[in-house]
Amino acid sequence: MIDRASVEAVLNAILDPETGRGLIDACVPKGLMVAEDRAGFVIEVPANRTAAWAPVRDAAEAALKAMPGMARVSVVLTAETAPVGRKASLSPAAVEQTRAKAPVPTDRPAHVRRVLAVASGKGGVGKSTVAVNLAAALARRGLSVGILDADVYGPSLPTMLGLSGQPAYEDGAIVPHTAHGMKAMSVGLLTRSDDAMIWRGPMASQAITQMLTQTRWGTETAPLDVLVVDLPPGTGDVQLTLIQKTPLDGAVIVSTPQEVALADARRAHTLFQRVKVPTLGLIENMSGDVFGRGGAEAEAGRLGVDFLGDLPLDASLRQAGDAGAPLSTGEIAGRFDAVAARVAEKLGV
Repeated sequence: MIDRASVEAVLNAILDPETGRGLIDACVPKGLMVAEDRAGFVIEVPANRTAAWAPVRDAAEAALKAMPGMARVSVVLTAETAPVGRKASLSPAAVEQTRAKAPVPTDRPAHVRRVLAVASGKGGVGKSTVAVNLAAALARRGLSVGILDADVYGPSLPTMLGLSGQPAYEDGAIVPHTAHGMKAMSVGLLTRSDDAMIWRGPMASQAITQMLTQTRWGTETAPLDVLVVDLPPGTGDVQLTLIQKTPLDGAVIVSTPQEVALADARRAHTLFQRVKVPTLGLIENMSGDVFGRGGAEAEAGRLGVDFLGDLPLDASLRQAGDAGAPLSTGEIAGRFDAVAARVAEKLGV
């Protein structure tokens, strides 16, 4: 088993080029994470020193990989910029990110025809439940479907699909689990169920990139029709990483009917507008006497996007998620089938 002391000893044998001290003594590693068979940390340097520090990052990564029992290593080199002036304000980089400028995606995952993001601006609206059951409904239409759990801080896919155990790694690619007719991948399958992912943005983004691009979703002879990506709530690093790494064919936004959730759904729609990803529509979840009705449908009209359907607050949906099996029969499953039909038509699959 890998322990923190041995990792620190290995890193301290690598010298900080600025001070000549070991990396640990020089307090270089930020957010050092050590688990049973993996380790990772971030190196933050001034923007004009990244080239000088690249060999240090490579040396640290190679040294950790050489440790007996080490299965996975993540060493991220990131640039920091010094604040200017004394007035409280956003940094120029943060201001620049609010401008309507779309990043250029590199490429979609190999042998994947369509990539669909399921998003929400707010947590707690049942986005993961909708993502899993929507993916299952697409699979019931005869499509080849995969689902990627991109919420590295709160992965729920293993529970909702009844999955456990690390996936195999063959010929340089992760082999996803198969459950309920779908291929599935989640960071929750790479860690223990009680692990807390204390990762900064660059490390979380790197994990998403690896699962997205290094998983064998399909083959040349049997490509995946749709990869459903369950995004974490918000509009941060993980969402931007996904958009930068692969072209998205569309996004579905999940919201409950009340205004506090709809306000964040608007922000999610704004993000996709700015990066030129089409919002295929809104889904109203937990509709009923508790949270209200019709809020998402009205919001879809205000935003000028389609309303894909409503899903009432129903115990069967919660029970299915806890049991690790998406709904396949009954009224709620029928509603997901109707939503899946609309989404498949929009995606052209």
